[in-house]
Amino acid sequence: MPMSDDSPTPEPGNLRFLRLLVTVLTGTMIAGLLVLIALLVIRFPSATPPLPDTITLPDGARAQAFTATAGWYAVITTDDRILIYNRTDGQLRQDITVQMD
Repeated sequence: MPMSDDSPTPEPGNLRFLRLLVTVLTGTMIAGLLVLIALLVIRFPSATPPLPDTITLPDGARAQAFTATAGWYAVITTDDRILIYNRTDGQLRQDITVQMD
């Protein structure tokens, strides 16, 4: 009776090397993605200028939108005005009425 050979054949060297390269590439990609996420989380909060604690609007004005720069911030009101304030002292610098045709 012939004996059957059930022993596993050894993996070729090139295939073993390719498997190692794919594993290293996967690990590198995961590490790179984690570094990118960490950098976004660390740097993103410092990119936005600090918002004022309170804004004093003129009587009857209601805020509709807000935008800010390094030197000033603006509040757009529901009555079609743009109120521009100094960032340093919070004083009203300019009141612009938007004319709608």
